[in-house]
Amino acid sequence: MPPPTGEPKRRRLLALPAVYPCEGISPAPLLASLLSLAADLTRRGGGAAGDAAAFPVLRRGVRHAARIAGLLLAFLEEIHDATAALPASAVLGLTELHVAMQKLRFLLTDCARRGARLWVLVNAGLAAAELRVVLRSVAAALDALPKGVVDASVEAGELARLASEQAWRAVPVRRDAGDERAARAVRSILEQFKSGVSPDAEDARRVLEHIGVGTWSDCSEEIAFLEDELRTRTDGFAGDDSNSSSSDAMLITSLVAFLVYCRVVLFDQIDVNPKADAAAARPAARCPDWIKPDALQCPITLDLMTDPVTVSTGQTYDRASITRWIKAGCRTCPVTGERLRTANVVPNAALRGIIERMLLSNGVSLPDASPAGAGHHRHGALGNTATPLLFGPAATGAARLAVAYLVAQLATGSTAERRKATSEARKLCKHSVFYRGCLVDANAVPWLLCLLSSMDASVQENAVASLLNLSKHPRGRAALFEAGGVGLVVDVINVGARAEARQNAAAVLFYLASDGPEQAEEIGRVPESIPTLVQLIRDGETHRGRKNAMVSLYGLLQCATSNHGKAVSAGAVAALAAVLSAVERGDDLAGDAVALLARLAERPVGAQAVLAWPGLVARVVEALATSASSRSGKDHCVALLVSLCRHGGEKVVAMLGRMPGLMASLYTLIADGSPQTCKRARALLNMIHRHYEMGDQPVPPPPASEAGERVVRVL
Repeated sequence: MPPPTGEPKRRRLLALPAVYPCEGISPAPLLASLLSLAADLTRRGGGAAGDAAAFPVLRRGVRHAARIAGLLLAFLEEIHDATAALPASAVLGLTELHVAMQKLRFLLTDCARRGARLWVLVNAGLAAAELRVVLRSVAAALDALPKGVVDASVEAGELARLASEQAWRAVPVRRDAGDERAARAVRSILEQFKSGVSPDAEDARRVLEHIGVGTWSDCSEEIAFLEDELRTRTDGFAGDDSNSSSSDAMLITSLVAFLVYCRVVLFDQIDVNPKADAAAARPAARCPDWIKPDALQCPITLDLMTDPVTVSTGQTYDRASITRWIKAGCRTCPVTGERLRTANVVPNAALRGIIERMLLSNGVSLPDASPAGAGHHRHGALGNTATPLLFGPAATGAARLAVAYLVAQLATGSTAERRKATSEARKLCKHSVFYRGCLVDANAVPWLLCLLSSMDASVQENAVASLLNLSKHPRGRAALFEAGGVGLVVDVINVGARAEARQNAAAVLFYLASDGPEQAEEIGRVPESIPTLVQLIRDGETHRGRKNAMVSLYGLLQCATSNHGKAVSAGAVAALAAVLSAVERGDDLAGDAVALLARLAERPVGAQAVLAWPGLVARVVEALATSASSRSGKDHCVALLVSLCRHGGEKVVAMLGRMPGLMASLYTLIADGSPQTCKRARALLNMIHRHYEMGDQPVPPPPASEAGERVVRVL
C-alpha cells in the first residue's frame, strides 16, 4: 500500500488525518508501504538540520523528528533484509506505526509550507503539541512490536531501541526561543494597530525575516493562503465550534491586514512571481464547444460570474451586480428591459457548475457562493471573505494605516513610488469592499484622478483601473462626481496610452450612470462623453473596449431620455450599423448593438435615424430569423421593430409586412419565445394584420405547416 501522495482536499493546516491500512492486510505489503513512507519522511526532513529556510518555524522539533525518521528508515530496512517473513502478530504494531508516520508527514509538510508560515508561527504552540503527540505514538508503536521482529538482528534491535528512546525523549517538545520572540512581536504589532499607531518598520521586518518572507510576492503568497483559510472557516468546513471558528477568523483577518501593511510599506518594488508567470502562460480556460465564453459573463459588469442568479425575466446575472442594480432603484431587467415582477433571485446552479468546471480545468478554484442575506462577501482580500463582525480593531487599524501610506505616495511620491502605489490600490480594491471604503475615506479618488494625466502608461492604467473598482462603491461614485472626474475619465477614453486604460475608463461611466437619472444627465452634459463612447464603439481596438462602450452608452440612454438625441447626433446609429455588418450574427457584439438600437428607437429621433440608415432594418430582420441569435438578442430585435412601427407609422408596418421571412420568425417566437418576446411578437403581428385588413392587399399568410407541426393562432 503506497503512502499518501498529497494532502486531502481542503485539509486544514495542522490537522493530521490518517488512513488506517485495511483489515486483514498481510505484513509484507504493510512493511513495503512503511519503507516508502519512511524514505519520504527522510527526504522531507533531510535539510532540516541545516536549512533554516525550509523549516523557519519549530526548527528544533523538526530536526529531532527528522533524526527519528532516519532511524525508522534504517530499522525498517534492517528487518526487511533480515526477516524472510514477518509474523502476523506484527501487523498491529506496524499499523500503528504507519498511522503515526502519516501524521508526521503531514506535520512536516505544514511546517515547511510556503505561504503558511505566519499562520504556523502564531500556532507554534499547537504545532509543538501535535509533534509531541505524533512522536509519542511512534514510540508506543515501536514498543508494541513483537520481540521477534525487533530482535531480527542485532542492528535492528539497537535501531529500534534508539528510535524509541529518541521519540519518548521528544515528549516535552517546546517552541523555539526565536519563534516565541517573533510571535510576541506579531501580537505587539497587532495591539499597535488597534490603537491606530504605525509599528516600527524594523519590528515588522524582523518578523518577516524569521519566517522567510523576503519579497513582495512572498508576502502576497502568505495573504493568499490566509484568505483561503478564512474562506474555509467562514463557509463551514472547519468542523470547530462556532465560537472558536469566529475567534480564529478574526485573528486571520488581523494577520491578513498585517501582511497587507507590510507589503505596502516595507517593499519598494513588485517583484516577478514565477508561479504567477506560469499561471499567466497557461492557455485561457476553455468552455465546452456548446457554451460561448461570453455567456458566462455578467451582462452588467462584463466580469466572469462567480455567483450566477436568475431574475424573474429568465436572465442571469452575478448576484452582487443585479442586487446593486435593484438597490439603485432600477426595476427593469438590464438585458430585456422588461419590468421585474419581483426583486427575488434564484441561484443558477447549472451555470455555476459550468463555470466551476471551466476554472478547475485550469487549476483555478471558484469562490464559494454565500447565501443571500447572510452578510458574507465572496473572494478577495480583507472585506470579501467574512462578515463585518470579523473585522476587529487590529484589522481595521492596519488597513487604514496601509491606505493612508498609499494615498501619501499617490500625492507626493516619485514616479516609481506612484507606479507601485497605484498597482497596490488596484489590487486591494479589486475584490474588497472594505478596502474600497478605506480608499474613498482616505480621499484617494482626487489623487487617482490627477494621475489619469500621467505620462507613465502603467501609472495611468493602474489609476483608471482603481477608479473603476472604486466606482462600484456608492461613496466612490459620489467622490468621482464631487471631484469633477467625469471629464477626466472621458479624456482617458479619448487619449489613453493603452487600450486597457481606455476600455476601463468606458466602464467607469457605466457605474457612474447607474446612480440614477440625474447622474446620467450630468454625464451627458459633458460635451465629449457620448461622442467619445460612440467613437470607441466604431474604432475600438479590442472586443472588450467596444463592449464596455456599448454597455455604458446603454446605461446613459436607459437612465436619461435626454441623451437619445445626443447619441443620434454623435453618429451612434452609423457606428452600430457598422458593428452589425462587421461581426458574425451570433457574436455578442451584434446582440449588444441590436439592444442599443432598440433603446435608441424608443424615442422618435432614434427611430427615424434607424429607418434612415440603408439596409439596417433588413439586417435586423435577418438577425431575427437566424438560429445563431440568442433568445435575448431576438427579443431586442422584436422590441426594435415594434418601436419602429410605433414611431414610423403605417408606412413602416407595410414595409415590414413585405419583408420575406419576418412573419415566419414572429410565429415561431410566439410559440417558443420567452413571455416578453411572445408578447412583443404578437403585438407586431397584430400591427401588420391590422394594416393589411384595412387596405386592399391580402394579409400575409402564416408559415406553411408540415405534418406534425403546430399552427399558432394570434389573438
